[in-house]
Amino acid sequence: MAAIGGPTPSRALAAAAPRRWRPDAAALYFTAFTLLLYLPLALLVLFSFNASRTMAFPIKGWTLDWYAQAWQSPGLRQALANSLAVALGSSLAATVLGSLAAVAVLRFRFPGRRLLLTVATLPLVVPSIVLAVALLAGATQVNSLLAAAAPGLESARLKPFSLWTVGISHVVIALPMVILIVAARLVGIPRRLEEAAMDLGCSYWGAQRRVTLPLARPAILAAFLTAFSSSFDEFGTAFLLAGTRQTLPTYLYSQLRSAYKLPMVVAAAAVIIVASLLLVAATELLRRNGETRSEGA
Repeated sequence: MAAIGGPTPSRALAAAAPRRWRPDAAALYFTAFTLLLYLPLALLVLFSFNASRTMAFPIKGWTLDWYAQAWQSPGLRQALANSLAVALGSSLAATVLGSLAAVAVLRFRFPGRRLLLTVATLPLVVPSIVLAVALLAGATQVNSLLAAAAPGLESARLKPFSLWTVGISHVVIALPMVILIVAARLVGIPRRLEEAAMDLGCSYWGAQRRVTLPLARPAILAAFLTAFSSSFDEFGTAFLLAGTRQTLPTYLYSQLRSAYKLPMVVAAAAVIIVASLLLVAATELLRRNGETRSEGA
């Protein structure tokens, strides 16, 4: 007989038997979502090695010629250089401005604090095409005012169609993401650490440099990588504001008009996909590193 209050033999056998995995609705949804999101990217990378110019099965052979052709293209290399220059400059500016804004919003109380946060995060909901048109109109008005105030200063005017305006638009687009990433990290840093540093003789900015900045460094680097990826892949504002100097997304779009250059475009797109995935992985590693350091603090 089974012991009083103990499990019956049938229940013990049922508990010891291996459980069969049964897919639930959440698992099926996640699988379908993952396939829908990543299967086209995987096919694009696969077809970049196809020896045929046609993106269709069956694959007739494997080659790296399209990658060599893409690298030897002067137009693509110039567009890549333009994209890297704009992405580096805009992400650096967005990271500095966004980090300072996050510190101001979380560590200070001042009139208009909520308004500043609302205005700073507004580009998250404004389409990039609308932002590009607004920036173009603003640059035109600024040039009109400069022409009326100082007719001889032609070099001081902002060119509406240039990489400078593209960079400014990318700073505006990346600023909300930087603020949210850095602010989420600053929330987890106890203020008592800064206060202890100031009690030991540090100024406020000295405490920020010696205490807050090292703890928030992973989040700041993650924000920089996010801003860089956003700027490097951005198409809408670059298409309207770049003028004759193309970025990599606009260059690839222009090459799609020719079916002869399609394999080269696919190879370049495959490199961008892999690089973007590496940036996302690096950002996630930095985020986890920041969480680990926060728990240790």
